[in-house]
Amino acid sequence: MSLVKELYEPYVLPARARISTDPVMRRLVDPAIEPMVLERFFIQYHSFGVYMTEPVEGWIRRAGQRCLSLGLDNIGKGLLLHSKHEAGHHQMMMDDVRMLVRRWNIRRRAMLHTERLLAQYPTDAMRAYRQLHERTIAGEMPAAQIAIEFEIANLSLVLGPHLLSNVARVLGRETLEGLSFLKQHVQLDVGSPNSRMMEELLQLMPENARTLAETGAEALDIYLRFLGDCLQSAEAALWTPHEAVAC
Repeated sequence: MSLVKELYEPYVLPARARISTDPVMRRLVDPAIEPMVLERFFIQYHSFGVYMTEPVEGWIRRAGQRCLSLGLDNIGKGLLLHSKHEAGHHQMMMDDVRMLVRRWNIRRRAMLHTERLLAQYPTDAMRAYRQLHERTIAGEMPAAQIAIEFEIANLSLVLGPHLLSNVARVLGRETLEGLSFLKQHVQLDVGSPNSRMMEELLQLMPENARTLAETGAEALDIYLRFLGDCLQSAEAALWTPHEAVAC
């Protein structure tokens, strides 16, 4: 049995259970969801997602640098290498927003404006996500950045395929062209280095498995709240008069 399964997962499994049991997650993968709601959800997800993904490369790089300064050479080098793979992913989010908005504006009466969507004020969950990373990097265990990455990657693997399948069912396969960020992360995270780094980290500090899991669980909880914010914002926008002005 791997150290991840033996030492780490028992403390994070309750948080992971929400991926399949949370009412928001269940609704997003429900074929009965209203097409306009699902479409608007993804517009919000990508618009808000730029705020969530733009700092990722820097977070991972800085965590790697702090690990090196603490003598965790292999962990630090692994994080520095991984940070390069995250470069520019927020640009992919922005491209997806533009494509999804173009598709919406062709077919819907209420016009949307990409720049206004990207300028929306962050939600509490979005700010909490940034704060968690900053607190982890500056704290006593910057290597816990790996646990954050590990849980968000697992979320992509578990939820991502179901979301993509539901988009194809509800909105048509052509909509998948505007979901390049999600598609790429579902594919990339299959071979993610996070599992290897988690094993190595637990070999170095098995006594910290619970602390690592608590950090990962907090990241997952915040991200699920973020997805809930996206759905709530999407539904609110659909029922707001003169949406083009509001967005």
